[in-house]
Amino acid sequence: MENESVSQSLKLFIVLSRAYKALNEHVNRYIQEHGLNPTEFAVMELLFHKGDQPMQQIGSKILLASGSITYVVDKLEQKGMLRRIACPKDRRVTYAQITDEGKQFIEGIFPEHAQRIHELMSSLDIQEKEEAIRLLKKLGIPAGKF
Repeated sequence: MENESVSQSLKLFIVLSRAYKALNEHVNRYIQEHGLNPTEFAVMELLFHKGDQPMQQIGSKILLASGSITYVVDKLEQKGMLRRIACPKDRRVTYAQITDEGKQFIEGIFPEHAQRIHELMSSLDIQEKEEAIRLLKKLGIPAGKF
């Protein structure tokens, strides 16, 4: 019985990994067609939906190592998509802020991005999506991801 349980755990891991890879590749192609890499898009999406963010906290919110954030923010700043803003109350804190150009960009592509993700998930009905969310969160708890 234990071997069967281990085997099922391995099979589940492989199925999850393949599903994630297939979905992620599809979504990333769309993002790259618009001149951003997936990490740049994640930063832009975060700023668009959540507003100005302390640079030190962006990495944990988009699941990226903090050392990479400076590089990504530099690239987005060069593209005119965001700017750095010093915190007036604490000189140690710098915020990333989306520019008007960045806002127009993300407003232009996000609706189609969301629709594409919706279409990718269309093989599940709403109850199945809710159950998948519940189960995946349950899986992530022991791994410390949720």
